[in-house]
Amino acid sequence: MDSLDHLKPALLRGLKDLSLSLEDAQADQLLTYLALLRHWNRAYNLTAIREPEAMLTSHLLDSLSIAPYLVGNRFVDVGTGPGLPGIPLAILLPDKAFVLLDSNGKKTRFLFQAITTLGLKNARAENVRVESYQSEQAFDGVISRAFTAISGMVEKSAHLLGSNGRFYALKGTHPEKELSALPKGYIVDRLIQLQVPGLDGERHLVQIVKSE
Repeated sequence: MDSLDHLKPALLRGLKDLSLSLEDAQADQLLTYLALLRHWNRAYNLTAIREPEAMLTSHLLDSLSIAPYLVGNRFVDVGTGPGLPGIPLAILLPDKAFVLLDSNGKKTRFLFQAITTLGLKNARAENVRVESYQSEQAFDGVISRAFTAISGMVEKSAHLLGSNGRFYALKGTHPEKELSALPKGYIVDRLIQLQVPGLDGERHLVQIVKSE
């Protein structure tokens, strides 16, 4: 597996632009995760983005841009794919717990390997469909980056959210049409335009809560 240590200055600049701070060991973990993703991608086709510099921006920094807005301690990343945004967030926020759900066997095999290699004690992968997953304890937040439309995210994972919890949907352009289709009983709490360093195009974080 090739080292991506040469990307460390760019990673640190990006984190500074996001007003995020972390230990040197966490920066190394993020780059190790990126190297693992690149290595496994050759055989498993986990992401269409293949250049390390583009992966740094479009995967790591994009995932980490929502960190300042997370409220609570337990989160579930639905349709996480190769662990985005769950693994970068778990590295940055070791005091918070993350469950990563995906029904794709290849992707969850990668998740198990990545979590083990990185030594993440606060992350767990589950190879299961979101609507079938049951948790004894409700989550403070349900996160989705590339899972489905917002209405589908809410409908399929509503059973996982605590009474005071939030949905966090990471989107590109303002998702006006998706928001107009929100299921009854849910409202938009905040709509935040994100500024991801080096990333062209719009990014938005939609926070959704129960209306009662």
